[in-house]
Amino acid sequence: MRRPEYEVLYGGAAGGGKSDAIIVEALRQIDNPNYRGIIFRKTYPQCRELIIKSIRIYKAACPGAEYNGSEHYWRFPGGAKIYFGSMPNSTSYLAYQGLSYSYIAFDELTHFTREEYEYMISRNRADGAGLRVYIRATANPGGIGHGWVKERFITAGKPNVPYTVKSEITDRNGKKRTVERTRIFIPSSVFDNAALLENDPGYLANLAMLPDSQKRALLYGDWDSYEGQVFTEFRNDPDAYDSKIYTHVINPFPIPRSWQRYRTFDFGYSRPFAVQWWAVDYDGRAYLYRQLYGCSNTPNTGLRLEPREIARRIRKIEDELESGNVIRGIADPAIWDASRGKDGTIITMFEDEGIFFEKGKNDRLSGKMQCHYRFSFDENGYPMAYIFNTCRPFLRTIPNLIYDTVNVEDVNTDCEDHDYDAMRYFFMANPIAPRRSVSQRETPFDPLG
Repeated sequence: MRRPEYEVLYGGAAGGGKSDAIIVEALRQIDNPNYRGIIFRKTYPQCRELIIKSIRIYKAACPGAEYNGSEHYWRFPGGAKIYFGSMPNSTSYLAYQGLSYSYIAFDELTHFTREEYEYMISRNRADGAGLRVYIRATANPGGIGHGWVKERFITAGKPNVPYTVKSEITDRNGKKRTVERTRIFIPSSVFDNAALLENDPGYLANLAMLPDSQKRALLYGDWDSYEGQVFTEFRNDPDAYDSKIYTHVINPFPIPRSWQRYRTFDFGYSRPFAVQWWAVDYDGRAYLYRQLYGCSNTPNTGLRLEPREIARRIRKIEDELESGNVIRGIADPAIWDASRGKDGTIITMFEDEGIFFEKGKNDRLSGKMQCHYRFSFDENGYPMAYIFNTCRPFLRTIPNLIYDTVNVEDVNTDCEDHDYDAMRYFFMANPIAPRRSVSQRETPFDPLG
């Protein structure tokens, strides 16, 4: 709570007192009559626990405070207000258009999308003099927002070390200026919460009894393992890049000309497009050795390139790097849909540029199972698919995929799933028999490491 940074993410594991922290922090400026704060949970029923906590805390801190149950806000004697908000669907954030809050907090930030969070940054401003403007959030690993939260706060810098995000703007006079904001991730766990462990000594045992992925996430705050993760078997172990044992990610090597090569494609315009180049060795093992990912600086946002331009970029790569190689193309069946192109089907535009594909099989569940079969390790620690460590978009997005809450056997399509779709088309064109999954060698998890 002493942190001066504009954005702070607190938590990463269960039991660290996250909700209490953001509720208490909201009280900091209640002596200013112009102060407006808001605390979000994804749905209003999820806000109830926060409200119950606030009744206990706010009444003790300020006996004159009154809670308005119909409008879900606290009013303090000087006029300051603290609201409880929710965003239950994809357009809910628009209800906050035109409003402003000096303090904005998100409880369980991984339940929100990047768009929702960033929109509320535009609502974060002062309505009067003397107000501090800032954002706070808490989170556990997992949820629809796991990927972007991890990228924004966890992998962007070291825990407990602030970093600065700089942006360049141009004012109405054409003068360029550099503006900046600071961020920090403050990790916490149940081990930091002495009061909880004293009041409920059994809670630690509860967390220890969870399935491995949940235990690693909720007890130790491991952002590479969490509930709802689709490919729990996927491993990226730098210590094994050369040995290829119990890892899916390896160092690049020259692909033999005699190996069969494939190009697989998932189309995207406002969302990213994904092009992958795979090779298959004599044992049927697949290697992703190159990719072209059409994403802007904002994850899951496309470059808005016309199909012909995408085809030209593919052609350029293959002319320079694949000369003399025979490549079999497999693509998203949707590019054969005449309604998706302005001057013919997308596949026709590609063929005009000399890039050819055959229709991929879009059986989603069968495709997902082929991914599981490929990622499974055999008794010697070898999978049937490897990824070159230069394929960074793939390595960023695949571990972040979660299951859909409605179609519970399928991947949530709100995730950044474009590399996944391209991979599915390739694996369905080269199916393998179900493989018995052999547990990989366990490496003890060090919560301090």
